[in-house]
Amino acid sequence: MEKPLKGFFVTLEGGEGSGKTTLLHRLKDDLENEGHSVLLTFEPGCSEIGKQIRLWILEESQNHPLEPLAELMLFLADRAQHIHECIRPALEEGKIVLCDRFTDSTVAYQGFARGLDVPRVQEICELVSGYVKPFLTIFLDVEPVVGLERTRQATKSGKMDRIESESVEFHKQIHKGFHWLHEQEPQRIVLVDANKPIEEVHQEAKTLIFDRIKEYV
Repeated sequence: MEKPLKGFFVTLEGGEGSGKTTLLHRLKDDLENEGHSVLLTFEPGCSEIGKQIRLWILEESQNHPLEPLAELMLFLADRAQHIHECIRPALEEGKIVLCDRFTDSTVAYQGFARGLDVPRVQEICELVSGYVKPFLTIFLDVEPVVGLERTRQATKSGKMDRIESESVEFHKQIHKGFHWLHEQEPQRIVLVDANKPIEEVHQEAKTLIFDRIKEYV
């Protein structure tokens, strides 16, 4: 029998170069400074098995076309293991879990951008994640062209991974997907303008999280 989830689950979503990783580390510091126990995690690749899956998805398949359905299944395998190894145990312990990408990325990337059936993708995501669902999702909204340029500048080698290297149109479809998801669940998925300076984005996201935690408690 699974234990009840006592913790608080927050996900950050957005296209490439939206600033999720930088913001997550700042938010983790904010929460820990207030005495909260925090798990900072990400997808794909946080579990031991997930590390190998991440290589297959982002690096080793660069020269070998990966069929969209196969890509979807690899992401879902990573998520199933991630929930089992990392997310659920932390939530059972009452921790705040901050996660860089979760089910909404799958819908935006594999559903909208890869052209897989969106309702079916959502259904499969629900099957994999079960009752583990974010209480709050912060969607960092940045124009695809801006985000891709940020990614190029941040990549020291100048070489982007397989998904970052996709066409601008592909990334526009991802952007469209995240906006659609926000419209479907505006209470859970809150849009934050990530074109603004990081200090402003950080303050807005911090306020969102602390306000939701107060409501939850």
